Formats: sequence, C-alpha cells, structure tokens
Amino acid sequence: MGKITIAIDGFSSTGKSTIAKQLAKALDYVYVDTGAMYRAVTLFAMRQGFIGGKRDDLEGLGNALSGIDLKFVYNKSLGFSEMYLNGENVENEIRTLAVSQQVSKIATIEKVRLKLVAMQQEMGKKKGVVMDGRDIGTVVFPDAEFKIFMTASPETRAFRRYKELLEKGEKVTYEEVLKNVQTRDYIDSHREFSPLRKAEDAIEFDNSDMGLKEQLERMYNFALRKIGG
Repeated sequence: MGKITIAIDGFSSTGKSTIAKQLAKALDYVYVDTGAMYRAVTLFAMRQGFIGGKRDDLEGLGNALSGIDLKFVYNKSLGFSEMYLNGENVENEIRTLAVSQQVSKIATIEKVRLKLVAMQQEMGKKKGVVMDGRDIGTVVFPDAEFKIFMTASPETRAFRRYKELLEKGEKVTYEEVLKNVQTRDYIDSHREFSPLRKAEDAIEFDNSDMGLKEQLERMYNFALRKIGG
C-alpha cells in the first residue's frame, strides 16, 4: 500500500496537534492543523468586530468569508508550518485564551465549516497527510485509512493547557481554563452541524496517564501496519 490519510480527532487540549506533528514527521507526511484554521477565522472575526462586542454578527461573518485567505507556511527553524491570515503570521495570536474562548462558537457556523472542510479536503487529496481536528474522520475524510480519537479527563486537559498558557506569559487561572475546556467540550459535542464524535472505525486513545513518547510509539506502529496492509 502507498501513502495513507491519517485522521486524528478528539476533545480540546488532548495534545492532538503535538502528536500529529510528531507522527507526520516520523512518517515524512504533511501535517495539517485544522484547529489553527478555525482559530484564524475566529481572530479575523474578533478583529473585524463580528464577535466580542455587545452583539455577535455571525451572519455578517459568514458573508465576509471570501475576504479570508489562510495559508500554512513552513518555518524551517521551528520545524513546523505556521498559520498565516491574509499574509500575516498569526501563529502566536491564535493560541491565546481570548481566541480559545470564542473558537467553538465560530466552529458552529455552517458556512465557516463548509469553507474550511473544502480547503482541508483539497490539502489531503494526494494522501500522505496527518490531519487533526474535530470532524476529520467523520466529515473531512470519512474514508481515511487510519483514524484516531483522542480523549482525556477535562481536569487533565485543563492543567496541560494552563501550564502551556503560563509558559507563554498569559495571566490566567486554572479555573478559567477548566471552564473554557468544559464549555468547548459541550459546544463541540452538541453543535448541529458536524459535531465532535468518535468515528465507528476510529481507535480511541485516552492519554490521561500516557506520556508523549508512548503515544507516538503506539500510533506510529499502528500507522505502519495500516500502510503495510
């Protein structure tokens, strides 16, 4: 068998992007962080005043989507691709808690999801791709040869995210981050269009008590079996 498509879905702050990057590197595959795409649209919406004011204008955002250009640009010194919004590197800005608090709301908008899913499907046409998100194995690539669904307790995920944000110099409390994780879980799982759910043929990974090295080894071996099969 030649190159395959690897879909990694799961709850927020399960470390999907970290493991997906490493797995892609180990296999010499292309990595696509779909969460960064939704975060970039969220940042655009915040900057343009569609959200965050007295009243959200989600319809206005839907009509403004043609003015959004998203690109992943590989940064050799970092070893991964960064997100560019309309030609501007927004990789750091899209990772803030302020964006995290709004992104699940933006991801419920059907026009946004249709635009980004079409872009993601185009990126994965040639296979040899590792893509992570919420609906990769169910909507973007339902025929992906290898599907993973990542989960961990909300407390574990919030603590990981809290440490990450503190290291970046953000002034946040653990309680704020935990509330954000729980809110995002609810919105992601209950949205009408393309909700977060485990694909029937996905392998579930609960990494609450699993280190990165063990996760990578297990996923890499699974992937090799799929590629060889």
